[in-house]
Amino acid sequence: MEEKKQNSGTTRIAWHPAFIEAIQLELDEYRDVLEFYPEYQLTSEPLRIDCVVIKKLKDTLIKKNIAAIFREWNLLEYKSPGDYVSIADFYKVYGYACLYAYLENVPVTGMTITLIQSGNPEGLLDHFKKGRNFAVEETVSGIYTVSGDILPIQAIDNTRLSAEENIWLKNLSNRLDVRSFSRISRELRSLGKDARIAAYYDVITRANTRIVREALQMSDEDELTLEEVLEEAGLIAKWEARAEARGEARGEARGVVQGVAQGVAQGEAKEKEQTVHSMLQLGLPLETIAAATRLNIDKVKDLMANTPA
Repeated sequence: MEEKKQNSGTTRIAWHPAFIEAIQLELDEYRDVLEFYPEYQLTSEPLRIDCVVIKKLKDTLIKKNIAAIFREWNLLEYKSPGDYVSIADFYKVYGYACLYAYLENVPVTGMTITLIQSGNPEGLLDHFKKGRNFAVEETVSGIYTVSGDILPIQAIDNTRLSAEENIWLKNLSNRLDVRSFSRISRELRSLGKDARIAAYYDVITRANTRIVREALQMSDEDELTLEEVLEEAGLIAKWEARAEARGEARGEARGVVQGVAQGVAQGEAKEKEQTVHSMLQLGLPLETIAAATRLNIDKVKDLMANTPA
């Protein structure tokens, strides 16, 4: 699915991989009975469903609020912040559901459709009620259940989901505050190193650069250090592997991150500039470097121009 450019017009944020990780985290307690198929390709042509979630045991009851309507095969369509599920999008997904039933030889009565966006889907809900004579009920905050079709349908406004029950989907946002980002950081640390969180963490840091900077400036001992966050997200390992492929020392990435923390603490301009050069050579995003070093992003861009390739 094509991502919309951010307001700056310069940064492309890949929201959909983060959405897949958020859905998996939301339904983590059911990981043994669910299978996830991101960007499920229907045909040799580029017809893809954002996510298909399949129950491996069809009689399993999923008590999670976002999956209360789930049957055996469940199609999810996600729109990144600033975008929305249009009426045309709904019929596209509905057509995909029918095509999926045909191609996979599964009963359409065993399927569901979930439509997710950041905001009230009032235009879509109005179409369901007035254009299709469907019944629409907000069963819980942010989750609208649609009945009247052979397929169970739900529309979700992830900004109104429960902060306790839906921490991952609710905070898949470009409008986090410091408290929300700090909580997400603590939750990520608790997941352990085997969790698939790299795309999710990358997206929320890119989309909330100012908030990340503010969170890093906080001195609360309960907050994650930069090194801990990147370690848990698996990003240090990725950078180390990249460095090793170039024939460099495997510990270089970790040393850079430690240098960032030291440079930030000391507040020395020269130390920060050297750190920026090292981070740029490791391929870190400009927004992450700016947040970590507490430098203006324009300053980081100036330093990038003078960083050896």
